[in-house]
Amino acid sequence: MAVQIIDRRLSGKNKSVGNRERFIRRYRQQITEAVRRAISTRGIREIDQAENVTIPKKDISEPIFRHGQGGVRDTVHPGNREYVTGDRIERPEGGGGSGGSQASDSGEGQDDFIFTLTREEFMQLFFEDLALPRLLRTHIAENPTYKLRRSGYSQDGTPNNLAIVRSMRGALGRRIALTRGPQRELDRLKDALAVLLLQPEHDETEAADLREHIARLEKRIRKTPWLDPIDLRFRAHQKVPEPFSRAVMFCVMDVSGSMDEERKDLAKRFFILLHLFLTRHYRQVEIVFIRHHTQAAEVDEQEFFYSQESGGTVVSSALVLLEEIIRARYPAGDWNIYVAQASDGDNFSNDSGNCRTLLEDKILPLVRYYAYLQVAEEEQNLWQEYSQLLAAHPEFAMRKVAQASEIYPVFRELFRKEGVQA
Repeated sequence: MAVQIIDRRLSGKNKSVGNRERFIRRYRQQITEAVRRAISTRGIREIDQAENVTIPKKDISEPIFRHGQGGVRDTVHPGNREYVTGDRIERPEGGGGSGGSQASDSGEGQDDFIFTLTREEFMQLFFEDLALPRLLRTHIAENPTYKLRRSGYSQDGTPNNLAIVRSMRGALGRRIALTRGPQRELDRLKDALAVLLLQPEHDETEAADLREHIARLEKRIRKTPWLDPIDLRFRAHQKVPEPFSRAVMFCVMDVSGSMDEERKDLAKRFFILLHLFLTRHYRQVEIVFIRHHTQAAEVDEQEFFYSQESGGTVVSSALVLLEEIIRARYPAGDWNIYVAQASDGDNFSNDSGNCRTLLEDKILPLVRYYAYLQVAEEEQNLWQEYSQLLAAHPEFAMRKVAQASEIYPVFRELFRKEGVQA
């Protein structure tokens, strides 16, 4: 008899949420790999859509419990003329599997299992182990948000905040304090009555007085309540301002003539991933978009990703504008400042040295993290100048990509949580 235990209880619009979450946890590795493959083949506008994940049927087989015969048994199979008990049989060459790429005219096959991830599940798996590096949570806003923090106990509160153990402890202490004296007096009177009744000729009037006094004390003790409103204690909370991470991300993209459509597409893919990551994971992050050729300009999201523009290349114009915006609107003492720059590395010959100087002297001292992405394989003069900053500035990182499939791995390298393996 085979027993299969499957929880098929439904919850919320005919979706088995619990089973779905367990399935994703169980096959997280296969699903995560499918998510990474999907990113490398998607277009810019489809990068955050849902995804169909294919899992081999053999990987999702469910446990089956059977009653075994038990014990140790010797079995001789029909047609055996070659082996006797104790012989070791070598493993057949070729793996011994029954599957293969050859077609067959008999038997039944099993299709792979296709699992559809929702957009939310896809993005959660996509960004689950990423974070802004070196983020500080120290700022209190002008209009702060508050959170409740435990602050002892109070005598007033709602029933769901009632501290039962603390209330019963107080009630027991009060009852002991109120009844200890009468109980001692009661014990003394009972002993006196017992001694009196042992006398052959005792005074009935005195015995009646003792019984009456004992009855009054017992009644007094019984009337002491087990739980009084004065005993109730409620868990108290107070509102405290909650520090939060106020951060700004500067997205700086080269749109000069040397950035052809393929390179611009690589840069846009990187910035779209960054934009999705920031807007999904952080509540207090502002994003500033800067485009540049010979001149730099702050633009909105639509113009940054979709405007058609080209020209010569003076990268320092973007860095000068970047510093001006930081000084004017985002003081380093109040903001976690991040910069992501994408370029093909081609720059006006006398300008790359200026870029390195601007970064080292004016920008890197203000930022928490600066990521430079070169969307070309060949190392241009800007790459060579920036490389000189790596040794002395741990907050500076640089990577290269040459094709779309490299964008996601490089993005994860640049924004991986501290302590998470690649």
